[in-house]
Amino acid sequence: MSGIYIHIPFCKQACHYCDFHFSTSLKKKDELVGALIRELELRIDELKTQTVETIYFGGGTPSLLTIDELALIIQTIYTNYSVATNPEITLEANPDDLVLVRAQPRTIFEDYKSIGINRLSIGIQSFFEQDLKLMNRAHNAEEAKVCLQEATKYFDNISLDLIYGIPGLTNEHWLQNIETALSFNIPHISSYALTVEPKTALDSFIKKGIIKNVDDEQAQEQFHLLIEKLETSGFIHYELSNFGKPDYFSKNNSAYWQGKPYLGIGPSAHSFNGNQRSWNVRNNSKYIKSLQENTLPMEIETLSLTDKYNEYIMTGLRTVWGVSLEKVEQDFGKDHKKYLLEQANHFLNNGLLYINKGTLLVTKKGKFLSDGIASDLFMLN
Repeated sequence: MSGIYIHIPFCKQACHYCDFHFSTSLKKKDELVGALIRELELRIDELKTQTVETIYFGGGTPSLLTIDELALIIQTIYTNYSVATNPEITLEANPDDLVLVRAQPRTIFEDYKSIGINRLSIGIQSFFEQDLKLMNRAHNAEEAKVCLQEATKYFDNISLDLIYGIPGLTNEHWLQNIETALSFNIPHISSYALTVEPKTALDSFIKKGIIKNVDDEQAQEQFHLLIEKLETSGFIHYELSNFGKPDYFSKNNSAYWQGKPYLGIGPSAHSFNGNQRSWNVRNNSKYIKSLQENTLPMEIETLSLTDKYNEYIMTGLRTVWGVSLEKVEQDFGKDHKKYLLEQANHFLNNGLLYINKGTLLVTKKGKFLSDGIASDLFMLN
């Protein structure tokens, strides 16, 4: 199994917290789509022996593309790659793009389904106006609800994003956000702590005292409220930031966290084949120019045994599948297994990690700290 990720680097406006690669100018959108098509054509050999089971449009804001543009990309994949009979095809979308008044006889949701998209990931983030304004989201609270009312009429497989730890977000309002999401019978929720990335508008506003800094203790408390509420509602916390009802885990997310190969198409997109990691240039103009010259605009890194070990520890500890001690010994050797257990001993004694049937897992107490725990288990090259 493999997946293809398509990065669409356009947004209507810049969210204050975002450090992903995007542009608020759509002037080069046509050229960019052409470059995406060319990259897909040039990289067919990379998945020659693989069946594509997931196609994921991320960004940026993929819902800014027209139906024809999305259809062209999907058709290019079907033409050049071996695609599974019923692949998971996900489109990330913003609420304001899904509630546009259209003159056409079909809804935007029917259009999406007609070209093969069968899963939506909707960037709600919050149902409260003050939170959306603080984050500089393009939609408002009413649009967030209306788009879910409409989307659920046409799509069963929907995920929505929620952000916790927002300055000024009380636990009461956070619980209301979760309950509002649950009221739409959404089967998958991705939820993230608001992170202050360097050189973002949020970082600048906090430094200037315009916005209060993120309270890590409050964020941790809201994370545990989230787990409790969603697990009580029948969700499985299958990855640190992802919760799904049975049969609704994201195949794209699951493949990534389980170390399966994927192709990243578009400016700043990353790829992984098991032995190498590559990434495209983080610049739309340079990306387009390179592809117009039939040159792949990427850098490639060959992973060492220790790199692969560290990556497995990081991804494994974030999931319900954990880190298999047997796999560590088989893939990396007895010394790596011994080192892992020695480094993990402190966390095992403090109730942050536990071992069950030969698998190293994070406890509920340790989940919020799992990335930090994983880094302490890393082996230096």
